[in-house]
Amino acid sequence: MTRLSPADRPESALPQPPLGRLYDVGGRRLMLHRSGSGGPTVVFLPGAGLVGLDYLNTHNRVAELTTSVLYDRAGTGWSEEVELPRSAAEVTGELRDLLRTAGVPTPYVLVGHSLGGAYARRYAQRFPDEVAGLLLLDPFHEDLLDHAPQEVREKLEQLHQQDLPEATHEQLQQARDWATPFFAKWPASVRQALVEHHLATWKTGLYEARNVYDDVAHELRHAPGLPDVPLIALTVLGYDATQAQLWSEEALRENNNIKTTLHKRLAASVPRGEHRTLDDAGHGWLHEEQPESVLQAITDLLRTAAA
Repeated sequence: MTRLSPADRPESALPQPPLGRLYDVGGRRLMLHRSGSGGPTVVFLPGAGLVGLDYLNTHNRVAELTTSVLYDRAGTGWSEEVELPRSAAEVTGELRDLLRTAGVPTPYVLVGHSLGGAYARRYAQRFPDEVAGLLLLDPFHEDLLDHAPQEVREKLEQLHQQDLPEATHEQLQQARDWATPFFAKWPASVRQALVEHHLATWKTGLYEARNVYDDVAHELRHAPGLPDVPLIALTVLGYDATQAQLWSEEALRENNNIKTTLHKRLAASVPRGEHRTLDDAGHGWLHEEQPESVLQAITDLLRTAAA
């Protein structure tokens, strides 16, 4: 996907986010929104296709407990556009620079969802002294594709290699019909901006994840182990509309079993690791479908990190 470099993009072309502000990080403008006070600081790392403000409802509740941070990776949300996909080293180095530029104090409890879970792990591997805990929400695992059903592997390969067609008017209208009531739970100041953003950038998540099963997986496999910090790996096993359109029920059931095994292994890789499951949430929006469970996990990590 061709994108404008920061040097080619005029200042006025980058819209202001509905919440938060843009910080200049190495000549690139990145969105960060901070609320609350105290520490450790909770930092949300979105899944592919999602943006920081998609986690706003959980963020606002976390901000009642401690400092909470939402942000958009370069190439996503309201941050500067870049060529996608990117390496985990690029993403984590950029996040570190952004947090420093914004004056966000360490240590961090990183809440990484899906692809963001891989980036959270890579951050902890690279900068262990800055991390107080890890919450991995149905995270990507580097060994998943090796064990996944053939049906899942073939569809993922197809998605990551094909040129995506433009959405039809009917498809966009269907997406709007779903998104408008869904985002009604967000504050009025951001809900319409989020709806329009997702309709306009629906391809971004697929582009961002195109290197996850090779390059990002390689980075995770050949990195040092995770630091000895509290970690919760949360596996979701419920219905997810997007996944249901891609794979058969049998493939999804087998994939969930494999995913659960890998997440248990990940939790067991650190002394204070814990594995939890959610039966009534899907992969994409588990923080909205089961907000109390996500908030409880964050609260537990904050308590353990402070002990």
